[in-house]
Amino acid sequence: MKTNAMYQRTEYPRPQFQRHLWVNLNGTWEFSFDDQNIGEKDLWYENSSFSKEIQVPFTYESKASGIGDESFHPYVWYQRTFEIPEEELGKRAILRFQASDYLTKVWVNGNYIGNHAGGNAAFSFPITHAIDPTKENILVVKVEDSQSCYQPRGKQRWKDENFGCWYVQNTGIWQTVWMEFLQEESIDNVKITPNVDQNSVIFEYKFNGIVKEDWKLETIISYEGRKIKRFSIIPDRANITFEVDLLSELHEWKVMHWTPENPHLYDVTFKLSVNNEVVDEVRSYFGMRKVSIKDGKVLLNNMPIYQKLLLDQGYWQDTMLTPPSDEAMIEDIEKTIQMGFNGVRKHQKIEDERFLYWCDKKGLIVWSEMAATYEFSDEAVGNFTKEWIEIMEQRYNHPSIITWVPFNESWGVPNIFTNKRQQAFTESIYYLSKTIDPERPVIVNDGWEHTVSDIIALHDYEEDGEVFYDRYINKEKILTNEIPHNTRKYAFAEGYEYKGQPVVITEYGGIAFNNDSGWGYGNQVNTEEEFLKRYRKITNAIKSIPYISGYCYTQTTDVQQEINGLLKEDRTPKIALEKIKEINDSIN
Repeated sequence: MKTNAMYQRTEYPRPQFQRHLWVNLNGTWEFSFDDQNIGEKDLWYENSSFSKEIQVPFTYESKASGIGDESFHPYVWYQRTFEIPEEELGKRAILRFQASDYLTKVWVNGNYIGNHAGGNAAFSFPITHAIDPTKENILVVKVEDSQSCYQPRGKQRWKDENFGCWYVQNTGIWQTVWMEFLQEESIDNVKITPNVDQNSVIFEYKFNGIVKEDWKLETIISYEGRKIKRFSIIPDRANITFEVDLLSELHEWKVMHWTPENPHLYDVTFKLSVNNEVVDEVRSYFGMRKVSIKDGKVLLNNMPIYQKLLLDQGYWQDTMLTPPSDEAMIEDIEKTIQMGFNGVRKHQKIEDERFLYWCDKKGLIVWSEMAATYEFSDEAVGNFTKEWIEIMEQRYNHPSIITWVPFNESWGVPNIFTNKRQQAFTESIYYLSKTIDPERPVIVNDGWEHTVSDIIALHDYEEDGEVFYDRYINKEKILTNEIPHNTRKYAFAEGYEYKGQPVVITEYGGIAFNNDSGWGYGNQVNTEEEFLKRYRKITNAIKSIPYISGYCYTQTTDVQQEINGLLKEDRTPKIALEKIKEINDSIN
């Protein structure tokens, strides 16, 4: 099928678990709105002719989709054909979606395949039983979205017009759709955990198929093309764990650690053989890094790290939440580093895995934040919890992620200050997160009233550096709830208290240049000199307070009506990058 030459997502979508052979299903699909929700009743999945075309993986609201309709349509349909490559005949066919928002239903050749609820996590369907290897197959997808505040929606508006800091909704397929073809016996997943203190790495393998005596799994670890370790295992069940010593004489430091300054990565290849024939081969990588907390500091590889973060919402003018290309993601990462920041807080968005890949490669640390619900109910709890588990499992192996942020500013738990049910929910997510990942810090609730939390993350858009300093220099007043930290919100919910955690200012600044068509935080500035003076004073105030362990400036780019980015929406710098870097690098 034809594609839009300007926007094509052709990269392998899952670089942490990469196979050589795959089929990219991005490009031009047939498309139709179904505002009356009659498509299923009228059997649209049986090879209907849809009236429009859309460029996948860009949502219909975006210009890059070829449609550019920003009005809300709750039911949308997609259709395309595909063929099975001759060399893949006889294998299991797996249809994969990197992300589709919100409820996705799939048919192949008129056969119902299944559905997935959630707008941020990846998901897959086995479709072998429904395909015909001798002809073109018809793939039909229906996506249902809503304006419900019970579904995780992040910064997507739930009204017909933009308001505040909420933007145009994101409906339907918004990341790559693709296929893989596997033998009955295959590697389903490998969870990789570095153990820096023991100079080792732990692999938790999960297999597909009935494990038999003639299986063999080979793991090959290399660094910059030189083999470090190579070992084989005879699996005796579908889930096995193996820890390997990484110490090597092939380089002088014996083990190469991952840091922002030196983001060393080990490559790893997994080969599954049955009866001495390789049936599955997967390439991956990992970084040797440890995240811990001690004496009110965040430690990376047992050394304190002062975090200088940018709030990054990951929006683009023409493609909205979908990154337009690898090059666009790399540009954002490199400009962030050029401005003297060492990380980003990915705000209200589970970002494309290729963005995380480039953060892993280039050494940009990431706080991974869940898209929020906005009302509290049993339905919201269920929707949130299911998807959060999927996301943590799928993003676990990325060394750049050093913090999980499930909740922000009491969104979805609006009465958390006093409400015991909402407090219990955040506690349950905290402990569930620590079960899946006991190492990384988990923040509950970023910015406002914390319950249990490994870091106390505070938001304050005070624009006067001296006022900010005076407010925060008395640590006791802020962290005992004697005074609200930002004049209106306390650091802790009722019944919770400070227990020595690191304190980070995770939103501040938000300075906008004078403009009638958008907004920022506080008074707008007119000149570069005004901007830099204010940025310097407030940033230096934060850095001069001894117990504060870092900051996160709002924000990387303008986003629609919010014009407080250091870059414009088209990524043009508003201020010379080196001038921002000079302030970030300065020592008080």
